[in-house]
Amino acid sequence: MRIFEPHIHMVSRVTDDYEAMAAAGVQLVLEPAFWLGEPRKRVGTFLDYFDSLLGFEVQRARNHNIEHVCTIAINPREANNRALAEEVLPHLDTYFAHDRCVGVGELGYDDITEAEEDFLKRQLLLAMKHGLPALVHTPHRKKAFGTQRTIDVCRDVGFPFERLLLDHATEETVKMILDSGAWCGFTIYPNTKLTPERATNMLLEFGVERMMVNSSADWGPSTVMSVPYTCVEMRRRGFDDASIAKLVWDNPFSFYDVTGRLSKLRKW
Repeated sequence: MRIFEPHIHMVSRVTDDYEAMAAAGVQLVLEPAFWLGEPRKRVGTFLDYFDSLLGFEVQRARNHNIEHVCTIAINPREANNRALAEEVLPHLDTYFAHDRCVGVGELGYDDITEAEEDFLKRQLLLAMKHGLPALVHTPHRKKAFGTQRTIDVCRDVGFPFERLLLDHATEETVKMILDSGAWCGFTIYPNTKLTPERATNMLLEFGVERMMVNSSADWGPSTVMSVPYTCVEMRRRGFDDASIAKLVWDNPFSFYDVTGRLSKLRKW
């Protein structure tokens, strides 16, 4: 079964991870721009990072017959450095026009500050300007409050909910996300997020429409095999191949191909 991994940070992974993903059926990965751990201090460090997502990482993936695309954004944590975020913002239009940028993200809340909300709104408006979908990070703390506030902000700016993915959903937020009309992302991540079993429980309850699963694998305890492991758990719990394929390929592909950029990469 072919797999689209719709949220993974390959900048933090080794070549062996690409090999393992290719062996497990991963043919396409999406890497959202994120906070690298050490706060960036100047505009050039943002631009070099964005360029690496659109250049070097593409070739690393292709070495293993995997296509690599990305979403670009000022991450919520980085939005709290207002002065620097203001300098970065005018550069985003150039990246949003790139053929391997298929969305805007990660946006959203971390500490749920005024600065985070300001740059969430402004980047949502840019996403609308470019006709791109938005990948939104829901906060790890005050999850339900932050998710509802995100929904309210998106509604206030008039963002089309069919192009909105609210990621890192949990049992307390999945229903509010689906009820809003947005897409729901489950992150399978050891210790701090969901297990394949918990995600499968929610998929059994809510189905696979407007659902995605991802690993968000990064510098912390994580595995690039989270999506394949979830496929195994789903099959064990009675899901048929068509439902699993919809979740791990059809859904993310249709969501991120709104501009047609994915379809142009190769004959899928």
